[in-house]
Amino acid sequence: MSSRIVAGVGKARTAGSLPCALCRSSRPEGPEVLATTELPDPTPGPDEMLVEVAAVGVNYIDTYQREGRYPMRLPYVPGLEGAGRVRSVGREVRDFSVGDRVAWAETLGSYAELVAVPAAKAVPVPGAVPDELAAAALLQGMTAHALTHDTYPIRAGDDVLVHAAAGGVGLLLTQFATTRGARVIAMVSTPEKAELARQAGAADVIRYTEVDDLAAAVRGLTGGAGVAAAYDGVGRDTIDASLASLRPRGILVLFGAASGPVPAVDPMRLYNGSFFLTRPRLYDYVATTDELRARATAVYAGVGDGSLPIRIGHRYPLAEARAAHEDLQSRRTTGKLLLLP
Repeated sequence: MSSRIVAGVGKARTAGSLPCALCRSSRPEGPEVLATTELPDPTPGPDEMLVEVAAVGVNYIDTYQREGRYPMRLPYVPGLEGAGRVRSVGREVRDFSVGDRVAWAETLGSYAELVAVPAAKAVPVPGAVPDELAAAALLQGMTAHALTHDTYPIRAGDDVLVHAAAGGVGLLLTQFATTRGARVIAMVSTPEKAELARQAGAADVIRYTEVDDLAAAVRGLTGGAGVAAAYDGVGRDTIDASLASLRPRGILVLFGAASGPVPAVDPMRLYNGSFFLTRPRLYDYVATTDELRARATAVYAGVGDGSLPIRIGHRYPLAEARAAHEDLQSRRTTGKLLLLP
């Protein structure tokens, strides 16, 4: 048997007979290297499950890996996140059975119809959460939960800045921050995105396309004090404004680099204000199976009862992964992007 996966047919081939799943030369490669191909069905190991994929989450980390920012061993199939139904289990799997609905956010090769998922990396999907929402909510939902509850535990009355507030993580960040009692200042580019940020709970919205000095605009909304935390997933284009927006002892939470890698930061830039700077990684906040499932449970509880709405910005057939990457990196999108096998 064979199943479809997203692969690449670029400039290089490995020693095997199949084309590289991602082919790139010494320079970063664009979305054009993504294409569909067929591979034999994966064989789950003793501690793995074979899962029939219902929906796949598209994330910025997928583009970073494709471009070579995060070096990968070639060939490989992209994608880390998905949801589906268990088709078979390895002999050491005890927590799941055939037919169970599961989701995952740390299994490379998820741009596929079938995925071998380590049982320790899987979470059960509640009956109240449909497959598409299970895939759409997990990685970005746990990221937003960790950032607002642990990286900087937001307190009631805090002013916080959220960049790209209409994106997948941005909307969830805004919702979690608001639930914890923060006043969210959202940074967006268009009137449509401004409305989405407000619907998610943002108290104030700044359209960066209309403001010459972003930090001054933020400080103007905080009486000159600055924000307790700046959540920045944009990176190169916004880090200066984020630092300049902080109150004394404020924290810059740099969790992504949608606009490009951030140049080296001189620690003395943190001096005038005793600022903190952190570059969190989700997988350090779901380091054990118990922690992973507890955080996933918190996210799915909000999805299931409607208190954490998930916006699916667009759905693409699996074969259109290239278009999904192009749309995501153009920053034309809002909410979560999904691939549907």
